[in-house]
Amino acid sequence: MGRRGVFLLILGIGKTCWGISFIVDPPVADGLQLLTSLCSLRHWAWLWIVVGLVTAGSAFLRIGRDWAGFVAALIPPTVWAIAYLAAAVSGEYSRGAFVALWYLTSHVGVIMWAATVPEHSVPPVPRRPGKGNAA
Repeated sequence: MGRRGVFLLILGIGKTCWGISFIVDPPVADGLQLLTSLCSLRHWAWLWIVVGLVTAGSAFLRIGRDWAGFVAALIPPTVWAIAYLAAAVSGEYSRGAFVALWYLTSHVGVIMWAATVPEHSVPPVPRRPGKGNAA
């Protein structure tokens, strides 16, 4: 498991735990009216849990086959960002735009960036001329 795998494993565990928290002790759904109009947060928790398990499971796949974990990881924060943005636009939740931007940058943006990082992106150590190197 390389760096991408470790990232997916950490992310997957986090998403799964976040989803479980909605089942164990659902929070106040301020700003999530768009979602709760469709079903309860306990139901939405399963989105986080299933996606978390897919993301964590993808950590053990070879590079190039781990794409499903990155795609899955994008789904819940994107859905939450849309819900918060809708709440801000409708005037139901004044902080909605800020929370949406937080999800889009610290979750969606980071996941999208990590998906593009090659496994071996560390530059080689520069060699000093004349130290055992044939010039």
